[in-house]
Amino acid sequence: MIIYGKQVCLHALEQHSEKIKTVYVAKKGILPKELFHKYHDSIKFLEEKWAQSMSKGGNHQGILVEMEAFEQSTLAEIKKNDFIVVLDGLTDVGNIGAIVRSAYALGADAVIAAGVKQLNFAAIARTSSGAMLDMPFMISANILDTFNELQQLGFTFYGASMDGENVQEMTFDTKRVLVLGSEGKGLSKKVIAKLDHRVSIEMKHAFDSLNVSAAAAILIHRMGYAIK
Repeated sequence: MIIYGKQVCLHALEQHSEKIKTVYVAKKGILPKELFHKYHDSIKFLEEKWAQSMSKGGNHQGILVEMEAFEQSTLAEIKKNDFIVVLDGLTDVGNIGAIVRSAYALGADAVIAAGVKQLNFAAIARTSSGAMLDMPFMISANILDTFNELQQLGFTFYGASMDGENVQEMTFDTKRVLVLGSEGKGLSKKVIAKLDHRVSIEMKHAFDSLNVSAAAAILIHRMGYAIK
């Protein structure tokens, strides 16, 4: 897996040294001295054109890092936690990365992506500013089986919906799942059928909705501390 961009690369180098294979540098002085010395034997210097090629035209900011392939968590590991965020049909890596970053920062314990077969983990690592590398994350091939297993463990399911209860007036069970739908389609019918509650964000002005990642941050923050 190759990641690029200063923030995510420095995070990986500082926090995940055991997963680093090669550090590609295309800009002089991009690495702090301590990291330069630490990874001296793993550093390769690149011309700009090769850095552009490796990043497929993305904004690499002079540094790329080759890491071990991203290893998904298992449901057995994730279900040991209390607060899980489920993404129902989200595919945009920008939104997913932003949600993972908020989830990690605001107290959610794990993220499950459902309704997708595969995702670009390197891109999500970048758009999450590295939070993806620290947050338990998995793709669920069968979301109903996953939900059934979590329900058997006593999890309560809360789905983000325009017609839900005001999240600011609610308190939440300790073992809880927040389900977020895609911006285009919202929550799927099979997921809605499994929900215990629908939650919404009260708007100050007449406006359709927030971007799903912005809504996620608000909901995760509230559900992170308003526990029964």
